[in-house]
Amino acid sequence: MPNLVRLIIGFAFVGAAVALMFFSFWGWGSLLIFLSILIFVTYFYNENMLIAQWHLRKDNMPKAEKALGKIKSYEKELNRMQHGYYNLLIGLIESRKAPMKSEKYFKLALSLGLHMDHNVALAKLSLAGIAMGKRNKREATMYLAEAKKADKNKLLADQIKQMKDQMGMLDKQQQVRYSR
Repeated sequence: MPNLVRLIIGFAFVGAAVALMFFSFWGWGSLLIFLSILIFVTYFYNENMLIAQWHLRKDNMPKAEKALGKIKSYEKELNRMQHGYYNLLIGLIESRKAPMKSEKYFKLALSLGLHMDHNVALAKLSLAGIAMGKRNKREATMYLAEAKKADKNKLLADQIKQMKDQMGMLDKQQQVRYSR
């Protein structure tokens, strides 16, 4: 449903709810208030993206990909503030199938803007993993430091520590190769 239509329906429900409550139909008015809140939530958070996030948390990639596939043109269907999150979700799905191809989605998500710090940290941590896969230690270290800085609530602290440990092991392997 286009965004403008959602807003019109949401405000129509609010108006109808106020009118019903004015005429003492509190139950119906409350129901319409609840429905209008639901419509406004789907304006700010696209239902297909919410479903995709649910399936990603349940580690069901085919269903998450199918839910995101319902969004044909994200520039037209989503709010400007959702564009980055759409690309972040696509990047997370792609990282399971072809990790090196997901880099462009994470970079695009960061350039379009992610408003929550832990999502910025997740994107930068994923980019650090991709850089490690490419054996680009300097870039991986840079992304890892930025991820640690963005992770203010320490939600990804364990993953960042694991990545640093892997980088340390990679350094030791390279030192052993060069000493031979």
